[in-house]
Amino acid sequence: MYTSPSGGTLGKPTAVMRALNFYLSEHPVIVSFRWSHALWGSTWSFLFYSISLYVVLSICLHLILAVLLRRGQRVPLGPLPALHSLSMSLISATIFAGLLLSATSEIRETRWLWRRSKTPLEWLLCFPLGTRPSGRVFFWSYVFYLSRYVHMLSTVSVVLQRRKLVFFKLFYHAISTFMSFLWLEFSQSFQVLAILFTTLAFFVIYGYRFWTSVAATGARLPLVLNCQILLLGCNLVCHVGVLLLHFFTGGCNGIGAWVLNSVLNGAILMLFMRVYLGRKRKPNKNMGDYECDENKIARSCSVFCAGKEADSNKLKSS
Repeated sequence: MYTSPSGGTLGKPTAVMRALNFYLSEHPVIVSFRWSHALWGSTWSFLFYSISLYVVLSICLHLILAVLLRRGQRVPLGPLPALHSLSMSLISATIFAGLLLSATSEIRETRWLWRRSKTPLEWLLCFPLGTRPSGRVFFWSYVFYLSRYVHMLSTVSVVLQRRKLVFFKLFYHAISTFMSFLWLEFSQSFQVLAILFTTLAFFVIYGYRFWTSVAATGARLPLVLNCQILLLGCNLVCHVGVLLLHFFTGGCNGIGAWVLNSVLNGAILMLFMRVYLGRKRKPNKNMGDYECDENKIARSCSVFCAGKEADSNKLKSS
């Protein structure tokens, strides 16, 4: 039976940490979570209908604006893009903290079931065969899956503000949502580390994008590229680790979904190298920084470029 923690005679910082631990990893809703088709967005039909609707609406919005507005004219959105960046940063931070605490609790409670040679890192990379999508870590995996639909709203912002619609942007969001669904449906191995790496990157990039929107400062493309390259490198190393564990430790759960996930990630990696590493960066004549094109950033495996160019007043003063 779970009860909410209270401060008692403990210090205030300790009481806050106990409360956070309870609401992020020990709450009955989290502990008793079980993935089923009764949950919102958990059916194959919902997945395909929602992705199709997202693609169709994005294309229609782009075509309607092309007919109604003059070339180069943009739709002012005010603080909405900044609020979206702030919300995505906070959501990512919550998922990261909740999943980290939940994974720690799961390891502590189930380690006695493992073989003596199994380590926590091996569990994070390779779920034992027969693992079912229930419990703490899958609750946060489900929250991460739902957050992918919030990510799709950024496409609307780009179309309205920049009047551009890149096909691969639609492909990236659709594939990311599809892969998140596979993680839950097949209890795929490696998803814990993948979500931790991704939400940490989202927190940094979206937080930086919000800060540059509020402070009206120029975004530095190397920061975004470094975050995305680091995320790609971590994912690549972990994929190799899953493959080795699968063949040398008796198998990993959800390996079929993992293979499809690897193929899609490999396609994104190849496109990333083609777009960025195969081209020369063009310096900004006024700022001395690299240009930041949000639509090109979206072609990589992570999120949009965090930030925007310097405001017009700063450019004029320079």
